[in-house]
Amino acid sequence: MHYLLLGLLLAVSIPGLAQSDTLSTSSGQPADTLRTVTLLRGTVGETVSNKRVPLVGANVYWLGTTIGVSTDSVGRFALPVVDAARRLVVSYVGYQSDTLTIADPAQAVVATLRAARTLAAVTVSGSPGQIDRINPIQTELITQRTLAKAACCNLSESFETNASVSVSFADAVTGAKQIQFLGLGGQYVQTNVENIPTIRGLATTFGLNYIPGTWITSIDVGKGAGSVVNGYESMSGQMNIELQKPDSPDRLFLNGYANSFGRFEGNVNWSQPINKKWSVGVLGHASTQQAEIDQNGDGFRDLPLYTQLNAINRYKYSSDRFMAQFGVKALYDNRDGGQLSRFGPTRYDFGNTTKRLEFFSKTAILFPDKPYKGLGLILNGLTHDQTANFGYRPYLGQQRTLYANLIYQNIIGNTNHTYKAGLSYLLDDYRESLTPIQQNRTESVPGVFAEYTYTDSDKLTLVLGGRFDYHNLFGAQWTPRAHLKYNLSNSLTLRASGGRGFRVPNLLIENFGYFVSSRAIVNESTLQPEISWNYGLSLSQDFQLLGMKSSFVVDYHRTTFQNQLIVDVDHPREIHFYNLNSQGRSAQSYANSFQAELNVQPARRFDVKVAYRLFDVQQTMGGPFGESRLLPKMMVARDRVLLNAGYALPFDKWKFDATLQWNGPRRIPYLREGYVHTSYENMPIAYSPGFATLYAQVSRAFRSGWEVYLGGENLTGFRQTNPIINPSDPYSASFDAGSQVWGPITGAMVYVGFRFKPQR
Repeated sequence: MHYLLLGLLLAVSIPGLAQSDTLSTSSGQPADTLRTVTLLRGTVGETVSNKRVPLVGANVYWLGTTIGVSTDSVGRFALPVVDAARRLVVSYVGYQSDTLTIADPAQAVVATLRAARTLAAVTVSGSPGQIDRINPIQTELITQRTLAKAACCNLSESFETNASVSVSFADAVTGAKQIQFLGLGGQYVQTNVENIPTIRGLATTFGLNYIPGTWITSIDVGKGAGSVVNGYESMSGQMNIELQKPDSPDRLFLNGYANSFGRFEGNVNWSQPINKKWSVGVLGHASTQQAEIDQNGDGFRDLPLYTQLNAINRYKYSSDRFMAQFGVKALYDNRDGGQLSRFGPTRYDFGNTTKRLEFFSKTAILFPDKPYKGLGLILNGLTHDQTANFGYRPYLGQQRTLYANLIYQNIIGNTNHTYKAGLSYLLDDYRESLTPIQQNRTESVPGVFAEYTYTDSDKLTLVLGGRFDYHNLFGAQWTPRAHLKYNLSNSLTLRASGGRGFRVPNLLIENFGYFVSSRAIVNESTLQPEISWNYGLSLSQDFQLLGMKSSFVVDYHRTTFQNQLIVDVDHPREIHFYNLNSQGRSAQSYANSFQAELNVQPARRFDVKVAYRLFDVQQTMGGPFGESRLLPKMMVARDRVLLNAGYALPFDKWKFDATLQWNGPRRIPYLREGYVHTSYENMPIAYSPGFATLYAQVSRAFRSGWEVYLGGENLTGFRQTNPIINPSDPYSASFDAGSQVWGPITGAMVYVGFRFKPQR
C-alpha cells in the first residue's frame, strides 16, 4: 500500500491539480478536462422599464462554428476565442437575434436583445427543459434555477423535475437512494464531478448523498455512450456535476433547511480572490436526522438516523499561459437504521460509517495565440474507508484510487478538423468482506485515446473516438464510440450515437440493500467484467407557441450486454450472483428506452413540462436451476409520466413550482407464503401497483439577498405499507427488508428553508 500513499502525496504536491474551470459547451458542460483557451466574457440581457434584466439560457456562439455556450443564471457567459472567427451570434427564442463584430476579445461584451414582439412584463427564466444545441451528444442541462425548484439537499434529490433520471430508495433500512437512467441502474452511468470520475467503486451506494445540492452550479445529463476522453465506464450515459469555483463572483452563499421528519441541514459556499491570479474557495456542509420515524408501525425506522460532515477547500491560479486548481475533500458520514431504540440492545440494527479523503488537481498549459491548442493534466487520489453491519453480519470496505488523465488538443489544418488525444491511468485497490464473501482485487489500467471532430459549418458535427486500455486482470479492451449531430433546419436537430462500454462490477457495495435480510449469499461464478453496446437516436424541435419559447424532444436508446452481473432475488431465501454469459450463448440482457418531452410556456413566466418515458428491460434468468427464461428486470417501471409547472412573478420575487409523477407497475419478487422456487419456467410473476407522487414549493426573494422557501414532497401521501417481510422477527430465515421496496416508504413531508446571497 506504500505506493498508493506515495501516489496520493504526489498528486497533492503537483501544483494545480484542479477541479474545473474548463472550456464549456452551450450547456455549460466542460468540453474536456482542461481550460486551454482565451475566453471572451460578457453578459446577455434585455431592458425593461429602464432596467437591465439578464436572459438565462441565451445562446452565444461564433458564426460558422459549433463553439458556443449558454448564459448562466445571471446572464453571464465565457466563450473560447477562435482565431478565424470575429462574428458573434447572440440568440434567444422569442427575441430578435443579434450578430456582433468582436474587434478586441479582451473587452467584455454587453449584448442586449429585444423581444420579437411587445411584452407586458419581464421574465428572468430559462426554458423548463434545456437541450445543448451545440453538443453532438444529447445533453440536458440542469441549472441552478432548475435545482432551486426543490430543496435539492443533495444530488439524489436534484432530479425531481427531470424526466430522464428517476431516483428511489434502494431498500427499507439503509436510506440509500439509487437512480435509473435509460432503464439501468446508476452504476452504468459515469458520474463525474468536474470531469473527475467520482460516484463509482465504494461510493456507488451512498455517493449521491455525498454531493450537497447547494454546491452545484449545473448538472449535464448526457444520454448514451459518452466521450472516450473521460474513460471507458460510461454505458447508458454520463453526468458531469459542476461545483462553485474559487473565482466565482458570488462570494458567499448560505443555506439552511429543516423538514417535518426531523432533518436539519446547513451549507456554506465561500470564494475569495487572494490577488489578481490566485483565489480560494471553501464549500461546507453539515446535516443530521435524529428523530425516529415509523409511519407504518412495523417497529423499524423508516429513515435511518444519520450525521454527515462534508467540506472542500480549493485554490485556483490563473494567468495568460497557465491555469491550475488543487484542493482537498473530506467526508464523514454515520448512519444508524433498523429497529426502533425501544427494542434495546438486542434490536436488529444497520450501522454504516464512511470516512473519505480525496485530493484533486488540474493543470493546463495555455496558448493565447492558438486558443484551439492546449495541454492539460488531471490528477486525483482518494482513500475511502467504510464499516457497516447488517444485524450481526459485519461488512468492511476499503478503496484506494489514483487517477490521471493527460489531454492534448489541436486542429488539423483549420478549426473544422479538431482532435484530442492523450494518456490515462487508473489504479483501484479494493478490499471488501461480507461473510462469507471476500472481494479483494487491484486493478491497474493504463490507456491511450484519441477523438476526432469534424464540423461542417453549423449543419453537421461528427465525432469519432476510440481508446485502448490494458487491464491487468482482464487484458486488452478496445472502446470505439461515435456521435453525429445534424441540423435538419434552424430549429430541428437530429442526433445519433453508438459505442461500447466496459466496467468491473463491485458485487457487494452495488447490492448493499439486499443484505438487509436473512438471505443466503450464493456467488456462482468468477467475477467477470460487464461489457455493453449502446445505440441512440434523438430529434429535438424548437418552436414558438403563442410567441413563447417551446421545444419537443423524442429519443430512443438501446443498451445490449455481452456480459452482465446478474443479481437474482427470485429465490425467497437466497440471493444469487452469476454472469450473463454463464447461461449460454442464447442468454440476453437489454434495455430499450423511449422518451418524449414537451416544454412550453403558455404565458410569460409560466413554464410547463410534460414527459412520457417507456422502458423495456429484459434479462435471461437461470443460474442454479439449469433452465433459463427471459424476464423483465426487477424493480424497473415500464411507464412513467411527469408533469412540471412553474410560475414566477417579475424579477423572481415569488416563484411557484409543482411536479406530479406517475410511476407504473414494476416486477417484484414473488414471495408469497408457502411458495418454493424450483423452476424459472413455471415461476409466477408479481407486479407492484402504480402510484403517483406530488412535489411543490413556493419561494419568496428579497432585495437584500435573502430568499425563503416552503415546500413538500410526496404530497399525495402514498407510501408502501409493508416494505419489510417479517419485521417482527428480523433474525428469522424469512426476514427481508431489501428486495420488496418499489415505492415511497414515508408519506407526505413538509420542509422550510432559506438561501442568502449578498447583493453585488
